[in-house]
Amino acid sequence: MAPPNWPRRILLVCMGNICRSPTAEGVLRQHAKLNGAEIEIDSAGTENYHLGCPPDPRSVRHAQARGYDLSPLRARQVELSDFAHYDIILAADEINLRALRPQCPAEHQHKLVLFLGSEALPDPYYGEAEDFEKVLDLVEIRAKYLLTSWKRNN
Repeated sequence: MAPPNWPRRILLVCMGNICRSPTAEGVLRQHAKLNGAEIEIDSAGTENYHLGCPPDPRSVRHAQARGYDLSPLRARQVELSDFAHYDIILAADEINLRALRPQCPAEHQHKLVLFLGSEALPDPYYGEAEDFEKVLDLVEIRAKYLLTSWKRNN
């Protein structure tokens, strides 16, 4: 079970929910499990381009090489109920944060933050293998940081 001050339900959001947010979901889920924290972690997209589709094969392949299994994940779009359900909603970049703000009820606006804190998680979709590796590097570092900081605040 997650300690009292940890978010118990986390939603990770990118545009199509096939590259960045499922990668972050898979990595954060595994690191939370390694830390003994039972946290509900999900991902979604601000757009509906890929509803029901698995993550991009390149994301799956690069994540698998590091021991993360993204294959069961399927793309979905953010729903109104997500804003009440999740304790924190981590957006990949400002574009997605701006897309979430008008949908989010006022009482839940405080839950919307950038995944990396102050910078965008780069979108590897139109990139090469090294772009998917960079996303994994950044997500792994941030997942470890978030879990450590949540633990420290208890």
